[in-house]
Amino acid sequence: MPKLDDRIREIGGKIFARVRALSASPSLLARIDDAFMDLAMRDEVVKSQLFRFVDVLPTLTTSAAVFRHLREYLEPIADRLPAPLRVVLTNGILSPVIAAAANFNVRRMAWKFIASPDLDHTVKAIGRLRDRRLAFTVDLLGEAVISESEADQYQQRYLELARLLPGRLAAFPEDGLIDRGANGPIPRANISLKLSALYSQFDPLNPGGTADAVLRRLRPLLRIARQNGAFVNLDMEQFTFKDLTIQIFKSILMEEEFRDWADVGIALQAYLRCTLEDLESLAEWSVRRGTSVTVRLVKGAYWDFETVVAAQNGWDVPVFTDKAETDANFESCAAFLIEHRRVLRPAIASHNIRSIAAALASAEQFGAEPAEIEFQMLYGMADPIKAALIEMNRRVRVYAPVGELLPGMAYLVRRLLENTSNESFLRAGFVEHEPEEQLLMNPTLRVRPPISSSKLAAGFTNAPSSDFSREANRVAMSRAIDSFGAKPCADYPLIIGGRRIMAGRWIESTNPSHKARVVGRSACAGPEHAEQAVAAAKSAFVTWRDVSAKERAALLDRVADILERDRFDLAAIEVAECAKPWRDADADIAEAIDFCRYYAWQMRELSLPQGVDVAGERNQWLYESRGPAVVIAPWNFPLAILTGMAAAAVVAGNPVILKPAEQSPVIAWRLALAFEEAGAPSGVVNYLPGIGEEIEPVLIGCRIDRIYRLAGGGTFHQPLCR
Repeated sequence: MPKLDDRIREIGGKIFARVRALSASPSLLARIDDAFMDLAMRDEVVKSQLFRFVDVLPTLTTSAAVFRHLREYLEPIADRLPAPLRVVLTNGILSPVIAAAANFNVRRMAWKFIASPDLDHTVKAIGRLRDRRLAFTVDLLGEAVISESEADQYQQRYLELARLLPGRLAAFPEDGLIDRGANGPIPRANISLKLSALYSQFDPLNPGGTADAVLRRLRPLLRIARQNGAFVNLDMEQFTFKDLTIQIFKSILMEEEFRDWADVGIALQAYLRCTLEDLESLAEWSVRRGTSVTVRLVKGAYWDFETVVAAQNGWDVPVFTDKAETDANFESCAAFLIEHRRVLRPAIASHNIRSIAAALASAEQFGAEPAEIEFQMLYGMADPIKAALIEMNRRVRVYAPVGELLPGMAYLVRRLLENTSNESFLRAGFVEHEPEEQLLMNPTLRVRPPISSSKLAAGFTNAPSSDFSREANRVAMSRAIDSFGAKPCADYPLIIGGRRIMAGRWIESTNPSHKARVVGRSACAGPEHAEQAVAAAKSAFVTWRDVSAKERAALLDRVADILERDRFDLAAIEVAECAKPWRDADADIAEAIDFCRYYAWQMRELSLPQGVDVAGERNQWLYESRGPAVVIAPWNFPLAILTGMAAAAVVAGNPVILKPAEQSPVIAWRLALAFEEAGAPSGVVNYLPGIGEEIEPVLIGCRIDRIYRLAGGGTFHQPLCR
């Protein structure tokens, strides 16, 4: 046998020859579609506006509305459009005709990618596919559920499919190519679904609760499918759902009722860096289960989403950022599946001829029979490639979305984006006509070297939020909550000038979600303590203002390190003291870290010599500290806002008095401790919880004679700042 890569190119060349023969004479409608795609592909701005129009079209009920929206989207970019289209947009007389043509063509294109609106039409569409010797899998559109009633409706639609579709398909004559596999007959009815559509609160943060809710709706569906002889495949969604989806898949198929059922599968995405590892885990699990499952291997449809979410949260990007790396990983994963086909039956889903050829070459290498592998492609796309594989006696299954046009429009736009992508194989091969040699090149030879992402040492980046789809983070947070809850209620003193002071009165922090649970008792400062804190801050100011900006910035960096080290413990306090959800509590800690690092970075910049010299003059300016600052923080962001105001003041050389909200003094205590541990001198950070009406007038320098006399005492206090 020649080298594997040589064999891949040889097989790919044969497929190309068949494809070009089959697509030599495109129809008029196909040429219109190609013209639309060409217009979109030539200019990203035009593509964006066209697809926005397509997205809103189903909601437009009149010709006037269609024409108006068409003009609103396209007139701002008229200079980028072909001349005939510019003329059409300015001709109001023809608006009904133009609107009708736009409506017709977009809807026709939608039905090119969407198989049918309902069950009756689905059976007819399946019949047309079977006439072409194509198998199918049905996916119901509109799976983005936002309520439990919608999840129930979605489940009912799938139950109806599982009950009725197998019987409706029984009348079709058998086709051995698509109705029989390596082990005998395979189900004609094949259904694909997303687990998130079975539970409106699908969330990896709560894997147990999510799994229970999903399984309550999934079990009846699998039961009906098995009873009626239908195949069920679980689609894969965004990366944060992956582990939970696989966990639910494994869990339900180890139940006694389903453990020996083989007509089930799951999709995995080759653009994820961890997919080969997931395949290895699935193979080991399938051996333990004792019954094989199908794995649909896809490239992945959420690349833009994954990269944007990772950038927003400061997470490692879970997908390959170079398309060639995805293609290479797809070939490796396909080879693994084919080698382990006894436990993971391969369903190779791709329109890329190189990827298909690589799978066929691996099949030869591992001695796999044609019936042991199937290829899958999308409805309405790459029809000549499908036909070429059928001529090669290969089973091809079409992924056929079913549903109404309105929920299907998002699917249509996704398909259009995929077709017009700069890195789309179909675009490169059949629109831009790249040479076969280029298209069949080993993807490892096309991988671009990574772009350097080195950062200046003094730069600032946000602290990443915790990804609670990762088990390690969930475990760490859960342990922190359990640990804090198990500790006895503690007493937290005031901190004034470095001294711990028990004021004799207490503020009890109770858990808003469990009013009887006391989170902690903080000393309650009175006006005399406020005066002491002011005096301590003024005393510390004399020396702190002369500490170099470099040293003050270093202090904030050390505080940030401490908050980072303790972030789950701190978030657990916020969960208990403020009833914040896990993600919100974690985000508050991350923001506090950001404030420390950002103000440290800014102070270093501001401390550099600055000035504008002119002829005969040399000018320089610098910033000076102003004096003690009072930080009176609200309860809604109990650490982030407190930290932000305190960090800015401290790094600028101004001691602070922390007056936390009465609802959240315990988390503020931890900030004061972080400053102490980081090396803040006595009096630079003073911790002063108390009743706002009692101590804030002293702290902010109001005239409080009458207030104190009504309260039974007190004297007039000069304001801190005039």
